[in-house]
Amino acid sequence: MTEITIKKAAISDLSAVTALAQKLFSLSDVLEVEMELLLSDEGAAIFIAYVENVPAGFAQVQLRRDYVEGTATSPVGYLEGVYTETAFRKQGIAKRLVEICEAWAKEKGCLEFASDCELANSDSILFHKAIGFLEANRIVCFVKGLL
Repeated sequence: MTEITIKKAAISDLSAVTALAQKLFSLSDVLEVEMELLLSDEGAAIFIAYVENVPAGFAQVQLRRDYVEGTATSPVGYLEGVYTETAFRKQGIAKRLVEICEAWAKEKGCLEFASDCELANSDSILFHKAIGFLEANRIVCFVKGLL
């Protein structure tokens, strides 16, 4: 049986967490700085999964005190992102990561847990529903320049 270890990420996990996060968020080099700040933020946590000492996935959770669609309490535990490497998918790693994020949010006094994804990300929508999330709303956002 494959050994899966999930732990709260520490500064020693920064490179691994950043590499995984870049695959999910497709962001620039500022991501490492953001991940480092989150590791020391009491209102946030990053959990990382290792399979046989290989980084296999991560989840990022934060407390949101502003309005969160479909919720009635504050703060709300918010799943900012969850990602599992392709080779390690369908093994329950992402679900376990989310469960740990939920437990963290409960410890922080949250009564509700929320998340979001892009409308076109059908895999993420199916994943969220499969692990017990209920869809709260669908929106289309607009922007226009004022120059």
